[in-house]
Amino acid sequence: MADPKRPKQPHGRSSIYKGVDGWWHGRVSIGVRDDGGADRRHVRGTSKAVVTSKVRALEKLRDEKSVPLPGSAKWTVEAWLIHWLDNIAASHVKATTLSAYRVAVHHHLIPGIGKHKLDALQPEHLESLYRRMLAQPTKFGEQTKPATVHQVHRTIRTALNEAVRRGHLSQNPATIARPPRVDPHDVEPFAVDEVKRLFLTAAKRRNGVRWVLALALGLRQGEALGLQWSDVDFQTHVLTIRRSRLRPDYAHGCGGTCGRRYAGYCPARTKTNADTDTTKSRAGRRQIGLPDQLVWLLDQHQDAQAAERSHAGAAWHEGGWIFATETGEPLNPRTDWAHWKELLKEADIRDSRLHDARHTAATVLLLLGVSQPTIMSVMGWSNPAMTQRYAHVIAPIRQDVARQLGGLLWGDQRGAN
Repeated sequence: MADPKRPKQPHGRSSIYKGVDGWWHGRVSIGVRDDGGADRRHVRGTSKAVVTSKVRALEKLRDEKSVPLPGSAKWTVEAWLIHWLDNIAASHVKATTLSAYRVAVHHHLIPGIGKHKLDALQPEHLESLYRRMLAQPTKFGEQTKPATVHQVHRTIRTALNEAVRRGHLSQNPATIARPPRVDPHDVEPFAVDEVKRLFLTAAKRRNGVRWVLALALGLRQGEALGLQWSDVDFQTHVLTIRRSRLRPDYAHGCGGTCGRRYAGYCPARTKTNADTDTTKSRAGRRQIGLPDQLVWLLDQHQDAQAAERSHAGAAWHEGGWIFATETGEPLNPRTDWAHWKELLKEADIRDSRLHDARHTAATVLLLLGVSQPTIMSVMGWSNPAMTQRYAHVIAPIRQDVARQLGGLLWGDQRGAN
C-alpha cells in the first residue's frame, strides 16, 4: 500500500512518491466531486519516470477540462455499448435505427472489440476490425460489403460520441479511424418498356397496385406497406404518407425450450415491436397528388379486398391496411421483398433491388420537367442535392419526355379491362 505519511502538497498540487509497497504513486487534484469533496485521482507505475508521465498526462486533461469521470475506466466496450443501446439510444431514435444499431453492436462490435477497456480503445483497433470484416464472408457465403462496415463505423462513432459527452472518454477514437471507401451505388432506373411489362404482370397478381405505387410515386417499401385506406382521399385524389411499416421483431415465448436459434421461428413466438413507426422523411407527413389512373386502380383494389374480407369471414383481421394478407393483416416486408423478386422473374426483367423502383420514379419526375421542390415533396427528400444523383441517368427514356405521366406509364388501360 502507499505510504500514509507522505507529505501533502500545498494548494492542490500534484504529488509523486514511492510507497511502501514498492510502487511509485501519483496524486493529481482534478476538481470537486458531486458530493463536494476533492476529486483527487491516483496513478501508479514501476518507476518515477512512468508515474511522472502519467501525472503530466492527467494534468493536461484536467487543464483541457476533458478528464474522464471517476469510474469510467471500469467500462469495457461491450458494457458501454449495451448500456448505450438499452438506456440511451432506445429512448430517442426510431425503431428502424435502433434495430440497425443492435445488429452492428451484437453481430460485429461486441465480438470484434468488446473486451477492450473503453478508455483504452484505439483507432487501430477499429481499423483492424474493419479489415477483418471485409476479409470474412457473411453467413450466406458472400463477401461483406464496405457499406456494412460503414454502418458499423457509424454505430460505434455515435456510441462513443455519447461516452465523450458524458465524460467517460476524453476523445472518440472512431472519429480518427478510417473506414473503407464506399463507392456510390449506380442509379439504374427501369426503361419505359420494362415499367410497362412490370405493370402488366402486376395486374395479374394479388396486391398488384402496390408495385404501381413504387414505380410511379417512388414510395419507400415501409411507406407503401404502412398505407391504410384512411390515407387515400378519393374525392381530391390525394395520398397522405403518415407511417412506415416495420419489420416484425419477435421474442421466444417458449422459455428457450423450442431449440430454435432465432425467435422468429419459435412456435410460441411473441411480437415485441409495433406494426409501424413515423416515416423516414424529416418533413414528416407528406401528401402526394394521385393521377386519375392510379385512383382508378386503387378503387379496383379496394373492391377486390372487400371480396377477400367477405370470403375470410371471422378470420379477417380488420386493420384498414391497403396492402394486406388474405386475412387482413399487414404484409411482412420480407414477404413483400420476395413478391418483388417473383414479379421481376415473371415479367422477364433483370434482377434489381426493390429500391431501384424508387430511382425510376425520381427519374420519371425529372424527365417530365417537374420542379425540384415538387420532386422533393413527392420523394420525401430533405436535401436538394439528392436530385443531382439522377441527372445522368435520364437517357434510357429521353424519347418520352413530352408524354404525360399517366399516358407514359399506363396508356388507356381502363378501357382494356
